[in-house]
Amino acid sequence: MASPLTSVSHFSSPSSLSIKRLLRTTTHSSAVHSLHYPLRCRFSGHRTPTTRSSGLSVRSYQDDQVSLVEPSPEDGMSPGFERVPYLKLKLLSAVSGVNRGLAANEDDLRKAEAAAKELEDAGGPVDLTSDLDKLQGRWKLIYSSAFSSRTLGGSRPGPPTGRLLPITLGQVFQRIDILSKDFDNIVELQLDAPWPLPPLEVIATLAHKFEVIGSSKIKITFEKTTVKATGNLSQLPPLELPRLPDGLRPRSDTRSGEFEVTYLDDDTRITRGDRGELRVFVIS
Repeated sequence: MASPLTSVSHFSSPSSLSIKRLLRTTTHSSAVHSLHYPLRCRFSGHRTPTTRSSGLSVRSYQDDQVSLVEPSPEDGMSPGFERVPYLKLKLLSAVSGVNRGLAANEDDLRKAEAAAKELEDAGGPVDLTSDLDKLQGRWKLIYSSAFSSRTLGGSRPGPPTGRLLPITLGQVFQRIDILSKDFDNIVELQLDAPWPLPPLEVIATLAHKFEVIGSSKIKITFEKTTVKATGNLSQLPPLELPRLPDGLRPRSDTRSGEFEVTYLDDDTRITRGDRGELRVFVIS
């Protein structure tokens, strides 16, 4: 079985499955035939065949870029132009190639912010009191503006990325169960070991409970951290990390946090953190 950290040092583009889900949202009406904005998707490696769907041309490559050709003014103003699916693809294009934000510069941050704002405005207010079921599932983080701070904690204190610590960040997921109110942050990590030992690959699960505040805000409360080895050591049982006593915790060590869901549908979610972090997720 392939290691979950095979490509941890590279950007993981939105999967072809996620893009196909987005494309399906553009084919519910015959009016979609007026769409003519070819999307070129690149992941890593060899080129795969072009996919065409109701005037939407999708070309998949195996590399790390997703590029979007803007629609012509005629297409953008036509009655059949479906703006939200287009803006979702535009957002994917804006956040590709920056290693989920770890490699983002100021220009990348501005482009991602602008694309997210367009989609938020087009989607309208989020109401979790009626759409809570859309949160259900396992979500893959494809972008976080907080990672541009070069720490794994984002805008909050956290270990630095790069060469200062022998830690490589893999994929990051959120697993949400609306019935049990479980909210788990799942992080794949590779820990370097002294030569000639191989690196240690682990999955850290930060378990929380969540509650909805108002119509679109979510509060999460930390419960525990569990670490499970993968790869050659996958037979080892998971280890629950002990919590520091309250008196020994640093003031920055908060047990809860809040964020607002600013866009939500069946396969895409945008959130804004309590410290201004922009995060983009796709269903996985």
